[in-house]
Amino acid sequence: MKEITISNKTQTDVQAVNAQYCDQFWCRLRGLMFRKRIAFNEGLLLVQNRQNRLDAAIHMFAVMTDLAVIWLNNEKKVVDCQLARSWRPFYIPKSPARYILELSPERLADFKTGDELHFETLIVN
Repeated sequence: MKEITISNKTQTDVQAVNAQYCDQFWCRLRGLMFRKRIAFNEGLLLVQNRQNRLDAAIHMFAVMTDLAVIWLNNEKKVVDCQLARSWRPFYIPKSPARYILELSPERLADFKTGDELHFETLIVN
């Protein structure tokens, strides 16, 4: 699986996130299910085929921890941020999104609607 670094271009003092790039159906479906915790600097980037609200909805079934969820549009601008509680049916963004960044709940305050993010592919040997 590809790994990327995600940085906040708008709030440059925010620590970057090392995220797994998840663009396959089964990877997106599984997400962070059965994980008991997620480290402060790690995340999962779910990549949808197109930008809209319905495809960007997430479920929290079998997710053992709360998550900070950041939705981004095609231009990698934040369109919504929510604290997703474990075992809740679903969350849907307020605006169309293509990317869904799932993080440790402590990271929710690091992102605001309108922030521009930057993705950089990590070279894995």
